[in-house]
Amino acid sequence: MNRSHPLEKLRNFGIIAHIDAGKTTVSERLLFYTGVSHKIGEVHEGDTVMDWMPQERERGITITAAAITMQWKGIQMNLIDTPGHIDFTAEVQRSLRVLDGAVVVFDGVAGVEPQSETVWRQADKYGTPRICFINKLDRMGGSFEKSYQSILDKLTKNAVAMTIPIGEEEHLSAVIDLLKMKAIYFEGEKGEIVVEKEIPADMVGKAKAWREKMVDRIAGEDDALTNKLLGGEEISNEELMAAMRKACLAFKLVPVFCGSALKNKGTQFILDAVIDYLPSPLDIGFVKGTDPKTGAEIERKFSDTEPFAALVFKVATDPFVGQLTFFRVYSGVLNKGTYLLNSVTGEQERIARILRMKSNSREELDVIYAGEIGATVGLKNTITGHTLCDKENPVVLEKISFPEPVISMRVEPKTKADQEKLIMSIRKLTQEDPTFRIKEDIETGETIISGMGELHLDIIQDRLRREFNVDANFGKPQVAYRETITAESEAEEKYVRQSGGKGQYGHVRLRLKPLERGTGFQFVDEIKGGAIPKEFIKPTEKGVIEALDKGIIAGYPMVDVEVTLYDGSFHEVDSSEFAFKIAGSMAVQAGAKKAKPVILEPIMKTEVITPDAFFGTVISDLSSRRGKIEETKERMGMKVLDAMVPLSEMFGYATALRSLTEGRASFTMEFNKYEIVPNNVAQQIMEGKVK
Repeated sequence: MNRSHPLEKLRNFGIIAHIDAGKTTVSERLLFYTGVSHKIGEVHEGDTVMDWMPQERERGITITAAAITMQWKGIQMNLIDTPGHIDFTAEVQRSLRVLDGAVVVFDGVAGVEPQSETVWRQADKYGTPRICFINKLDRMGGSFEKSYQSILDKLTKNAVAMTIPIGEEEHLSAVIDLLKMKAIYFEGEKGEIVVEKEIPADMVGKAKAWREKMVDRIAGEDDALTNKLLGGEEISNEELMAAMRKACLAFKLVPVFCGSALKNKGTQFILDAVIDYLPSPLDIGFVKGTDPKTGAEIERKFSDTEPFAALVFKVATDPFVGQLTFFRVYSGVLNKGTYLLNSVTGEQERIARILRMKSNSREELDVIYAGEIGATVGLKNTITGHTLCDKENPVVLEKISFPEPVISMRVEPKTKADQEKLIMSIRKLTQEDPTFRIKEDIETGETIISGMGELHLDIIQDRLRREFNVDANFGKPQVAYRETITAESEAEEKYVRQSGGKGQYGHVRLRLKPLERGTGFQFVDEIKGGAIPKEFIKPTEKGVIEALDKGIIAGYPMVDVEVTLYDGSFHEVDSSEFAFKIAGSMAVQAGAKKAKPVILEPIMKTEVITPDAFFGTVISDLSSRRGKIEETKERMGMKVLDAMVPLSEMFGYATALRSLTEGRASFTMEFNKYEIVPNNVAQQIMEGKVK
């Protein structure tokens, strides 16, 4: 069976944005216009195709990235609608890792918002070409020019307007295509009939000025077009589109479109722009990986004739088929029933079924080709970030990196019968979500779950109750503090035990050094001349890691530390892995105590939007929460405050803000960095007073 679409006729793209910019509404329109759905689902009515989880429909937000396949003008498109809420940032990270391009949606009233910047930076990190869509221009306060300017000011100077609106707010009637220099109207009940008309007389001058800017920017990226422009020659639309495509793929230009998804205006331009300007797998060409045995770099071309390689980017529990594993095929062809190698674990997995996802429904396939996105069921030991590949040609594709959780809570089953069920259910959820963690507290015997924020843990609780029927008690959310050192130190420890017969002997010398914030832990082996045999190095490192995990001051994990093992000694008979593990652990504890240890707390980048009347009250409240005000600005007659506030001070802030501002203010926050806790707060943490 041959592939239905050649690689150049394939587009894998995602929709990314700040919460409430209208991503899901845009996605629903795309599904309707491409014929996937025959009715437009609305977020406010809770009947969308893309937001299919009960929690998503009730709250009107996207929680999991949903994948769907559609066709437009002979091109096969795989679309992933990602969440905007920062608690679900992992969904955006993993989607961007496997997508070739992205559509960034902006709220036409607010312009660039904090999480718009976050997803933009994530797309930069993965080198994802993108197009922009300024949405919601039908709303009161909607302004194309202000939103466009905010993209230029905050995100990129390379944005180029390709369409401009005719009318704004309730007068939004159509958009002008600056390439064709035509007014485009969207008629019919759902805006499905696209009609070209002449530009209204009062808009001609404005449209010409915008087109001139567009032509200058595009021609500026292409020498041949620059010469034509300087020579006063006419540049054809085909030449402009070809130059724009080339510049967009090279991250030199970003095309910007506009409209209102809710009012069905301008959304078809997104579909055309995905085809015209975003890459096919052929434009990307290849993916890099490493040889699992030698670590040498391997390149795999996007081609059906190369050995098979796919990256698992998501695991989800489906109530009907069990565990679904989503993967992106980079090279080769996969037939149903094939055995593949998981090159990370070294185990084999059988692909019994291949599915193409239509959000939460599915289509069975016999074969899947290079460049496509699919899913399978029944894999035993494969999780997010693992590579599935041909057994004879192993490769490990670059893993996906995820942020560390910043908030924890205690969980305990209500009955003995729920104990087993709770652990099984939590394990399933940790497989699905790499930013959700579980840990047993050895001293208290409690189970601690950790996540990215209050909403994240709230959704987890809800899912445990509904999907897994687990009855449990949850403690109050706690901040995930960390510890680190601020000075260098050295330590020497011997672990010697003699009890008749074979004894225990381990002797290590360590050097501890603080690292830059966010570096993590590094272990350096500087043993020379066999002072400690090779087989005892790994156990020493294990002991070091265990000691750092327990912390020194208040039992929180210690981070951003470099530990160098530079000397020690061993006993021919008595030395053992166990003895060196204990010696390593003791030496780190002794060394860390001398290295001026401190507690670190997560600091949240917070944006509060409030009416002018409550401005002073909100500022003084944030200051009382140890907040540092970074910037204040105006947005649509509202005051906008940017502040850095410790997470420990932000519990219950939503309720407090509502009562301070008569329910008229709103806020968003996202993790920014870890910072040293002030002495008085550190004292409270150590005494266990911080709730």
